[in-house]
Amino acid sequence: MLTTGKKTLVLGASDNPGRYSYLAVTRLRGKGHSVVAIGRKQATVGDVEIGADKQPLTDIDTVTLYLSPMHQKEYYDYILSLHPRRVIFNPGAENPELATLARVNGIEPVEACTLVMLSTGQY
Repeated sequence: MLTTGKKTLVLGASDNPGRYSYLAVTRLRGKGHSVVAIGRKQATVGDVEIGADKQPLTDIDTVTLYLSPMHQKEYYDYILSLHPRRVIFNPGAENPELATLARVNGIEPVEACTLVMLSTGQY
C-alpha cells in the first residue's frame, strides 16, 4: 500500500477488530498514512506490525492515544521524546496532565476522535 500523509503512532493498538485502535490503524492505512503501532502484545493489523516495546522513531507527526490516563504515565517521556506535532486524546484517553506536558514541549494536544477526524477530512 502506498504510504504518504502523516506518520502516526497508534499507542494502545490492538489486533481485536472490535477495538477502536484497530479501526484507527486500518483507516489510517486506508487513507495512505504511515502507521507505527505499539500495544500490549506483538500482533499484526493488515500490513502494520504492532510492537510491544517503545521503539526509537523519527518523523512522527501525530501520536493518537488509545490508553487510559493511568496507562499513559509510563509513556510520557517516550511521547515527548518523539517531538510529534500533535497528540490526539481519543475518547476515554483525555489527560490534562499529559496535555499540559505536551503544550509546554511545543506539542499540540487535541481532544478528538481519530476516526471522526479521518471521516470528516480533519485529519
